[in-house]
Amino acid sequence: MEKYTNDLINESSPYLQQHAHNPVNWIPWSPDVFQQAEKEDKMVLISIGYSSCHWCHVMEHESFEDEEVAALQNKLFINVKVDREEHPDVDQVYMTAVQLMTQRGGWPLNCFTLPDGRPVYGGTYFQKDQWMHIMKSLNQTFQNERSRMESYASQLHEGIIKSELITEPNEIRPFQEEKLNEMILRWSKGFDNEHGGPTKAPKFPLPSNYEFLLEYALHSDDEHIMNHVENTLDKMAMGGIYDQIGGGFARYSVDMLWKVPHFEKMLYDNGQLITLYSTAYKVFQKPLYKQVVYQTIDWLIREMRDDSGAFYSALDADSEGKEGKFYIWTEEELKEVLSKEYQWVKAFYSINNRAYWEDGYYILLRTESDKEFAKKMSWTIDELYDNINRVNQLLLDARDGRIRPGLDNKLLTSWNAMTLKGLLTAHQVFSDDLFLDLAVSNATWIKSRVMEDFQVIRSGEVGDRQIPGVLEDYAHVIDAFITAFETTGNSSYIEYADSLMQYCLKNFQDEKSGMFYYTPSNSKLIARKMELSDNVIPSSNSVMARNLYYLSLLLNNPSYMSISKQMLANVYEGMEHYGAGYSNWAILLNHFVYGFYEIVCTGESAREFAEKFQQAPITKALICYNDSNDESLPVFSGRSSKQGRIYVCTHGTCHAPVESVSEAMDLVIH
Repeated sequence: MEKYTNDLINESSPYLQQHAHNPVNWIPWSPDVFQQAEKEDKMVLISIGYSSCHWCHVMEHESFEDEEVAALQNKLFINVKVDREEHPDVDQVYMTAVQLMTQRGGWPLNCFTLPDGRPVYGGTYFQKDQWMHIMKSLNQTFQNERSRMESYASQLHEGIIKSELITEPNEIRPFQEEKLNEMILRWSKGFDNEHGGPTKAPKFPLPSNYEFLLEYALHSDDEHIMNHVENTLDKMAMGGIYDQIGGGFARYSVDMLWKVPHFEKMLYDNGQLITLYSTAYKVFQKPLYKQVVYQTIDWLIREMRDDSGAFYSALDADSEGKEGKFYIWTEEELKEVLSKEYQWVKAFYSINNRAYWEDGYYILLRTESDKEFAKKMSWTIDELYDNINRVNQLLLDARDGRIRPGLDNKLLTSWNAMTLKGLLTAHQVFSDDLFLDLAVSNATWIKSRVMEDFQVIRSGEVGDRQIPGVLEDYAHVIDAFITAFETTGNSSYIEYADSLMQYCLKNFQDEKSGMFYYTPSNSKLIARKMELSDNVIPSSNSVMARNLYYLSLLLNNPSYMSISKQMLANVYEGMEHYGAGYSNWAILLNHFVYGFYEIVCTGESAREFAEKFQQAPITKALICYNDSNDESLPVFSGRSSKQGRIYVCTHGTCHAPVESVSEAMDLVIH
């Protein structure tokens, strides 16, 4: 029997369930909490975190499980617990508030508000004594100097509303190559040319950064940028941030070497990184990149897949109260498992000072390339990977006997859509039917989240405590469905994508600026925000701008292209100063500056043609095929034929159709 149980006991979120037996009288997020607060004339604590957040666990143990803290907290405040992954809209508003107040942010996020929801104080992790002092001080001010608190809340609320908001359209001027070159010039000064990534720690694997840099390097023939992308992808894949034996990337490394990860694994990272490494394989043809894709998908199947075809959200960094314990090894453990294999594995996984972490434990990582190590062992590359996969399985079997990190089994629509795109891209590149089967199953699950009138659920199940979708969900589902159409030739995916876009234009768009709010027009939050700058997950506005660009070509819809161009124009001035924060926007800018191709394959050989293009080192093309002579989709209008033909178009101009991939490739390259 638990001593305490609060209202979180009825929630499905693992993060909220973790707090369900705190002595704090937590209640789940609802706009109605402010009605309760005004009725009781109490301030509100909005405490936001997620299940795999290490410092969230620490603060829970130190403060929220403490009866003295809880007694004070229950007396003075309405206490609201929020899973940021379920409610990124709530997190966005109150994170903005804390960043405006403190110039920093993170999780756990703790924000105190007036009874009407306007914030007045906030921060991240607080130690117990500090936390007690803050609560007493805030209550004293609330009771004795409320007018001063009200004045501050009004000013801060105004700042929240205005931050990262575009309400006036910028003039559309010709997009210039110089803008991209200036962005690259400024950005490249911060490249770590030895270890890849930026010259600072912690280092995050930011997929859209390297997707853009790779595309820019291909368009501009920039060898320096190409080398930086390749070096970064190599070092990430060989580093401790990558689970060498089980597949999948951790959220970030704490050091410059990609060595020591913060061991939590997030679905959104890995879904996007599958796309990135599959695309990079087309360009560099490295077995290492193929290994990363296959291992990571194996991990998804083994540890993250739900029976419904969806994928879970995250794995904790901690197990048995220690960060990374599930993933690290002592020499004695490795010797016991590997026996006679130990000596070469010791060299391969750098069981020396390079891989040493702490307390006699090592983080498996690599320092030599495939070619270097295979040559040392007198192996072929195929023999190298046969041996790697064999010993990895031994280690994986041994590791499976350990106590596992906690699993966050939430099924989030947008994160699944990112993973769907990764699976589809992997199938395009490697022609593995398993990847397509996983993708189709996942797409079917996502379709089940699309309700009447093309509303999308973020989390929960239809008809059962569902959480409405935010723009991120719509944007990534549309993006994934465009890729699903390219991969399968099934035009119903485009019909879905267009219907979702129409819903967003009606319910999320600011008609004056062309931009999209993060929440729909019926949102009850204290501010409607726009997500503009790209991060680990690209901004929902940049994804929507790219979606509009591609749909305009597929549907012959000039208005979509106009909106896309206006959205890019709205962020165009100044984006060169922070390339890492506008990389997904910059991919769209690449399209306008360097050109973008529509490659339409028709006839009996259409699918075969399309597959060859999808495996070619091309990143600037929309590739679709029609082997049924169905012209209902505008991109196929007037292009049906029994004989295999390929149409190559760019900037509204089409070349005469050709009958071979080599002829069409010449048109794309030149």
